[in-house]
Amino acid sequence: MTASSKLGRDQPLVLVLGGGNALGSYLAGAYEQLQQRQIEPQWIVGGSIGAVTGAIIAGNAPEDRLPRLKAFWDEAMISTPGLLGRGTKIRHTYNELHTITALLFGRPGLFGHRFPGMLSMLPWMPHDVALYDHRPLQQTLERLVDFDRLNQAEIRLTIGCVDLETGDDVLFDNTRERLTPAHILASAAITPIFPPVELNGRLLCDPGYTNNLPLDVPFAEPPQGDFTCMAVELFSLRAARPASLNSAAERANDLIFASPTRRTLKGLEREYALREKLEPNGPQATLLHMAYFAGSDERAGKTFDYSPSSIRDRWAAGQRDMEKSLALLDGAPAERRRLCYLALSPEQEAASAQAGAAAASA
Repeated sequence: MTASSKLGRDQPLVLVLGGGNALGSYLAGAYEQLQQRQIEPQWIVGGSIGAVTGAIIAGNAPEDRLPRLKAFWDEAMISTPGLLGRGTKIRHTYNELHTITALLFGRPGLFGHRFPGMLSMLPWMPHDVALYDHRPLQQTLERLVDFDRLNQAEIRLTIGCVDLETGDDVLFDNTRERLTPAHILASAAITPIFPPVELNGRLLCDPGYTNNLPLDVPFAEPPQGDFTCMAVELFSLRAARPASLNSAAERANDLIFASPTRRTLKGLEREYALREKLEPNGPQATLLHMAYFAGSDERAGKTFDYSPSSIRDRWAAGQRDMEKSLALLDGAPAERRRLCYLALSPEQEAASAQAGAAAASA
């Protein structure tokens, strides 16, 4: 029996899903590959679009999870005819036009304009704290997620937020409290794009700036015995050298959202090196780390690019990367260590990113 075939059956699986707005179809593609292998997580930890994805998975029967994820992203797309290939100026223009369209008109079922919003920057207008209203997302969640089922905690779901006043991490968990659409809305409220959400007297927002991939959560209270954690994030610390102002801006965005993961990983390495010395035969944690490596067609505004080509490309990239990651898990050395960290090489990530729309549109 391979290591991947034991996941979810003989060994607990924790799935950690990061934030990234329109990049989130990568998470759905990664989950589709898991479900095709009949692998289901026992615990999902998510922030922002990772929390939305986790809620759709945990709040539906296994046979409905993938159709509901597809419905979410089909509705999120900006409907335009045809798909375009990668790596051309035409594709850059195509992506940028879809980004501008989303910012100008919003996305039905996700977000729309609010008043005064951006107009509040004018001296004679009343103050506001956000540009867009993301209450339409609440209606979408109420339609696509069975919150009664979610709160039965067949799959444990932990959602990350940040207290906007104190900067503290705030976690909500369906094994400790009843989760509602408002909890997920709070996790997706990236400031100042969307307004914060007040829950239990605290003003909460998206954890993206401080802990976009809440990888520390499952390691703070790990399952008993050996377990595997799959961490899927939507920004990569690795990239080619920027060749334009747009790519430099995209790179800065990636560094902001991906850097906390590196610090978390360094901390886990130090912690488990100490565990190795004190208790070498203790439970083993296997950490499989995936990151969306943006292809050359992606632009600085990629998190608001809801074009059909981009959504489908990212979904296909998630499938490919999860397939390669599971193969990496199966081929891991038999040597037992307290922490086994596995990740695709930069070359594998780049090749997957550049595979293009052919796989998505085949």
